[in-house]
Amino acid sequence: MPKRPAAGQESVYRAVNSKRPVNLDLSTIQFPLPALTSIAHRITGVILFIGLIFGFWALDASLSSAEGFATVQDALAGNFLAKLIAWGLLSALAFHFVAGIKHLLMDINIGVTLEGGVKKAQITVVVSAVLIILAGVWVW
Repeated sequence: MPKRPAAGQESVYRAVNSKRPVNLDLSTIQFPLPALTSIAHRITGVILFIGLIFGFWALDASLSSAEGFATVQDALAGNFLAKLIAWGLLSALAFHFVAGIKHLLMDINIGVTLEGGVKKAQITVVVSAVLIILAGVWVW
């Protein structure tokens, strides 16, 4: 016979022993657009953090001497991989910036309804796409 929970813990006991189905396969869940933009905001934050290595190297080398500046300039001018990394970092920065503004608007209670969240997520995607295309034109 199962042991009865202590007083005040009945709700915890019921939640743990619930017989409802639990879906742990994230690939089958259809995330709404606001959730996807929020997840992408976190991912771009990690990408930017890791990209600081490249940015700090370029800044240090370019400010150390004229030769260092020429080295960074040559690395970015003729190297496809360096241009791709620079464009990727600029793209992450653009999306992270726009999504950050969206989160700031939510913090001051602007558009916190379901419809407002979807609309802001759509605006975030469109504005970010435009900025990413402009960054690609600028880099390439």
